[in-house]
Amino acid sequence: MQSIIVEKPYQFLPPHRGNWIPSLIQSTRLIDHYLWRFEGIGSYEVRGADLLRESLRAGQGVLLAPNHCRYADPIAIGWLARAAQTHVYAMASWHLFNEGWLKAFAIRLCGGFSVYREGLDRKSLDMAIETLTTGERPLVVFPEGTVARSNDLLQPLLDGVAFIARSAAKKRAKQNRGKVVVHPVAIKYLLRGDVDKVVTPIVADLEKRLLVDVHGNSRSLRERILVLGEAVLAAREVRTFGRSYSGCEAERRRRLIEQLLANVEQEWNLQKPGEGVLVRVRYIRSQLVRQLDTKSPNERTRIWKSLEDIYIAQQVAFHPVGYLDAPTDTRILESVERIDEDVNDYSRRIESLHAILDVGEPIEVDNIKPSKDSGDPLMQSIESSLKSQLAALANEAQSYRGD
Repeated sequence: MQSIIVEKPYQFLPPHRGNWIPSLIQSTRLIDHYLWRFEGIGSYEVRGADLLRESLRAGQGVLLAPNHCRYADPIAIGWLARAAQTHVYAMASWHLFNEGWLKAFAIRLCGGFSVYREGLDRKSLDMAIETLTTGERPLVVFPEGTVARSNDLLQPLLDGVAFIARSAAKKRAKQNRGKVVVHPVAIKYLLRGDVDKVVTPIVADLEKRLLVDVHGNSRSLRERILVLGEAVLAAREVRTFGRSYSGCEAERRRRLIEQLLANVEQEWNLQKPGEGVLVRVRYIRSQLVRQLDTKSPNERTRIWKSLEDIYIAQQVAFHPVGYLDAPTDTRILESVERIDEDVNDYSRRIESLHAILDVGEPIEVDNIKPSKDSGDPLMQSIESSLKSQLAALANEAQSYRGD
């Protein structure tokens, strides 16, 4: 399990609010160097930056809502900021500030401020609302809330984005400051290299790790990836049920996820908060993390076991069934990276990536609380726009013809 839970009291960390250092970071191309050195992203393009500039010139409070398919996304937003000639503030998970002082310092210098995902973080919410109310800078919030690695698909969005935007819209209306708008930002990564050469060594290594019989590599690359995915799923089933199953992959994943989550909910007497894997995972995690400081060593061990179970359930859910039915080179790459992360808790650096940041049309935010029965029209508009943008960008990936 990745280190996404921090066992120490939460403390809100504000962003650096000056402009000189962010301007220096942009002028020296530190973003470009970082994304190449650690993420393998060697080129990029920004589309629709004029839409963002127009909103800023109009004095509007601007919320940028990007999809979240790679850990590089928050840094890549710096390219959009450069194209729009602005700096940004961004909400960043508390655990990122606990991965070394240098990383925490860099996040804050780039405009990041902490948010506590396991509970109500009033200071972070106030900072976000204030940013939109004053219009000091655009605010970046990733509405999916977590990285899923399926670039062509969108995970369910968190409604906290609408709460922040509407709260600021209400304040701006009282102060006659104008509108708050949301710009959906679709981020797409394309592979500029030969996908077979890039991923085959990783696939071969994973086959050794998982003791997969490759029959002298007689299978195609796509088939080998599917076999690896099956091996990981079977290992998860053995861990949970004591045996692996055969049959429909979608049903096997659904059954495994339900067993993992239901066991934890029953063990800790937690009510199911609603449908959806991520909704349940977030609720369980928020309830368990707050108990870590108050429990005995034996109880803490049980909590950590439960946290690992819900993490596995989330990872299982992040493998979309049929993702390689009509494969592109990027889907091949993403599938290997997901398996690599399942096995090693990280995925290896891949070179020759190209990033596209596509800014969508502004969505005006009203300050009227939506009906609970009909869904939130703001979130529906953001979701619809992101799905449409991502669908268009998906067509720019190369079809995989390796089979």
